[in-house]
Amino acid sequence: MHSASASPAPEWLVTPDDANDLASGVWPVSVRRTDDGELVIGGVAAGELVRAHGTPLQVLDEGEVRRRAGALRDAFDAAAAAHGTTAHVYYAGKALLNTTIVRWMLEEGLRVDVCTGGELQVALLAGADAALLGFHGNNKSTAELERAVEAGVGTIIIDSTIEIERLATIVARRGAEQRVMLRVNSGVHAETHDFLATAHEDQKFGFPLAQAPAAVARIRETPGLVFVGLHCHIGSQIFGVAGFRESAARVLDLHQQLLEGGEIPQLNLGGGFGIAYTRVDDPVPIAELAEGIVAAVAEACERRGISIPALSFEPGRAIIGNAGVTLYEVGTIKDVALGVGARRYVSVDGGMSDNARPALYGAQYSARIASRVSDAQPQLARVVGKHCESGDIVVDHEYLPGDVAPGDLLAVAATGAYCAPLSSNYNHVARPPIVAVRDGAARVIVRGETMSDLLARDAGIAL
Repeated sequence: MHSASASPAPEWLVTPDDANDLASGVWPVSVRRTDDGELVIGGVAAGELVRAHGTPLQVLDEGEVRRRAGALRDAFDAAAAAHGTTAHVYYAGKALLNTTIVRWMLEEGLRVDVCTGGELQVALLAGADAALLGFHGNNKSTAELERAVEAGVGTIIIDSTIEIERLATIVARRGAEQRVMLRVNSGVHAETHDFLATAHEDQKFGFPLAQAPAAVARIRETPGLVFVGLHCHIGSQIFGVAGFRESAARVLDLHQQLLEGGEIPQLNLGGGFGIAYTRVDDPVPIAELAEGIVAAVAEACERRGISIPALSFEPGRAIIGNAGVTLYEVGTIKDVALGVGARRYVSVDGGMSDNARPALYGAQYSARIASRVSDAQPQLARVVGKHCESGDIVVDHEYLPGDVAPGDLLAVAATGAYCAPLSSNYNHVARPPIVAVRDGAARVIVRGETMSDLLARDAGIAL
């Protein structure tokens, strides 16, 4: 490959020698091309999937999901055992949640993290043991907390003093006992977009470290509430260990202080592990990441002369992100002359309604033609959606073959996390189905919406 010159392309984007190639680490490991150049995901050809389910279509490689879940479980188990403790991995359901995915996670030995009453209900309907669930959220209602206590949720992560009082009332009335953790802000900023950096103090989640002792004291004096540890999450799409190391050190200072009031068996360091959306992204291998984080905790505990607690982690994107591929059909092509070079606008039949991340965060993605290969020279393209917004961008910067044309199938990689959960019906566009593929078989795990589904909520229509 070689860098583009005299081009509106960003510096990080390189002109590929082959605009059909599939960057390792970005696409599921099962993805390949047939002799005719058609993309195959989980043993199922893109054309076959589209003929059965239409476009846009969100495809989830079940084998990739399970492989990544198992790798995270094994990596943290091994790292924890090497330092004389244990670790639990909770799948962060906010990344993508449905009953099928919950069952996959449980079968792979993971627990599940939910953050609303709706997510809790999905997990319970999937057959999850409530004791294996963690319940997050900065504004858990009394009804949601009531349901969590009633179901026997393993751990509720407290996010405000109001929540302590709500739980105190609930457990007193029920005569129940509820395990809780306290979410704190370590002040460590993730290496990420400002909207995703969730540990700095000027934000809605958790307690500043200075306020945590009073909150823990209130929990400990409340009959029925059992304080089991601190929780801290420093953000999302993080590639290194340094942020986790610094955050853990600060939280362990508080942990050590709180030990004077009683045992603290657990420490949850959240998730946020980064993935590759483009070929230039270089996430730390998960085994190296796990060992680095756990070693940092062990070293910090040793310096303080305290025992290392049992650890918990909450990855979501790192499990589900690269397992997703979204298929679109190309509709129109438009070339725009710029001051330097030119850009080709490639419009597809979806957009910000099925992937809001580029509009929300300026997120970057990778795309390839899925229905064929081409010998045409790579041309700078911007893949855009069909919505009435100039910010309706699917892939901001990509090189596609110069002969990309209406009717081509286009595949966008790494759409497994935060695409379907953030989807909408903007412009009255129905949300697409989610189809799981594995070993040459495909099955619908979330049904696509129809126009009837959308119109059914309109009280002015006689149906």
